[in-house]
Amino acid sequence: MRKYLLIGASAFVLGAGAMAYVSQQALAAAQPKAKTYRMLGLFGDVLDTVERQYVSEVDDTKLIESAIDGMLTSLDPHSGYLSPDSFDDMRDQTRGEYGGLGIEVTSEDGVVKVISPMDGTPAALAGIKAGDYITAVDGASVLGMSVTDAVKQMRGKAGEPVVLTIAREKSDPFDVKIVREVIKPKSVTARMEGEYGYLRIGSFNEKTTDETEAAFADLKAKNPKMKGLVLDLRNNPGGLLDQAVGVSDLFLDGGEIVSQRGRDPRDVERYNARPGEITNGLPMVVVINSGSASAAEIVAGALQDRKRAEVVGLTSFGKGSVQTVIPLRGGMDGALKLTTARYYTPSGRSIQKTGIDPDLEVASSREEAQAIANKVFQFSEASFRNALNADEGKIRRGAHEPAEAPPADFDAKKDFQLTRAKDVLRFGSVAATPKLPKPTAKLAEVVTGARVAVAKPPAAKDAIAK
Repeated sequence: MRKYLLIGASAFVLGAGAMAYVSQQALAAAQPKAKTYRMLGLFGDVLDTVERQYVSEVDDTKLIESAIDGMLTSLDPHSGYLSPDSFDDMRDQTRGEYGGLGIEVTSEDGVVKVISPMDGTPAALAGIKAGDYITAVDGASVLGMSVTDAVKQMRGKAGEPVVLTIAREKSDPFDVKIVREVIKPKSVTARMEGEYGYLRIGSFNEKTTDETEAAFADLKAKNPKMKGLVLDLRNNPGGLLDQAVGVSDLFLDGGEIVSQRGRDPRDVERYNARPGEITNGLPMVVVINSGSASAAEIVAGALQDRKRAEVVGLTSFGKGSVQTVIPLRGGMDGALKLTTARYYTPSGRSIQKTGIDPDLEVASSREEAQAIANKVFQFSEASFRNALNADEGKIRRGAHEPAEAPPADFDAKKDFQLTRAKDVLRFGSVAATPKLPKPTAKLAEVVTGARVAVAKPPAAKDAIAK
């Protein structure tokens, strides 16, 4: 308040005319602030009333943290407040080593939903799938809990079991017993698929670029006659922006990878590849699906736009926004995870909500093809009620018949999307690859069977179950 008084005193010596002008300006500026201060007073009144009259004693810290988190999550699904413990957990997660189950989850109106299990983790090995709902932990309901509180229920010492109750589309609820482990997910795996190399990137943590470069070097050294490379980004929930840039850089010979643009049109940051790429021009195909998000979409979009690789699979998740983690008092009071920019592919596409469309659309199964024809079953950024809009006002592709799905005689134990990716390498391009007949999925078909009776509005916060 003293600062405002000093400003007023300084203005007074300028004379009556100047004072009248300054007063009008100050009044106009003060009006919105006055409303803000009134609402802050209202918050204090509500907190005081809850403290005095709620049926049982309350934890003030928890109430205020929840209020801060609610304010941020009302902006978009990916902004939120990280308590000091959650902030420490997030730093462990991005370092690529932490304790827990290995599930990335979000919250939809009090319902915990799995975004993706991480490759090789206890959750993945136990059969947890993207889109599953976690309704209880060790028999105690987590419905209505914040995602942070639900994640705390799933944490525990390595070696201790935990029982998750899972609700899944077209299935009765069931229990899954999982033994907690110290999670050290290797984000990159590699193998040969016939004459073609195969690199699988499951997430983008601080080690991903180095692991990708080392995995490819080892693959090439053991298979010098490799004829092409498949980069598999399916069900990759994303991660660190600098690692997406680093991985893209490995396969691009200079030029732009991605740009990010904030509120101010002049606030543009561009990321470029350095000269030279590690494959010496080997043909590449990238495989994506609706679980490929964020950093995975940056890589797919960069390689697609720069004509370095063609993309096979399904339209990606559509998370084209950038979150900045802002520590509060050096992390002592936790941190804000705040959406600060949209990112754009080299051609200038904002893929927020719309996703990366593949050059060859391929469903992994006939059931998945039918799900695409029934838009109601699709889970993507666009399904969040308060998702940030695409900058150009584009909308995500609706229900439609996918271009391809496995023929009736295709071996269900094989990976159809990977098979078609290798076909593209063998024939040299998507255009030259013989196309298969469209699946017989029926648009807007009413699919019978058990359905999970849960609401699907906005996400509250992303986290890792540990």
